[in-house]
Amino acid sequence: MSTGVWVLIVIIALVGGVVAGFFAARKYMEDYLKKNPPINEQMIKSMMLQMGQKPSEKKLHQMMTAMKSNYGKK
Repeated sequence: MSTGVWVLIVIIALVGGVVAGFFAARKYMEDYLKKNPPINEQMIKSMMLQMGQKPSEKKLHQMMTAMKSNYGKK
């Protein structure tokens, strides 16, 4: 085979790998988020109630802000 055919095969394989990788990563993230949903205010409220604290709106807002800032750092 000529060099041009090999280059064409490599380019097609590369594009196919990128497309397959994108869809595989997308599927993995969708499954991960279904199993481990992001924390919301209801979850924080229930955790605080389980720990014996009475959650106020101010505390909930402060904790959500702290959680969001931690996610941004990673």
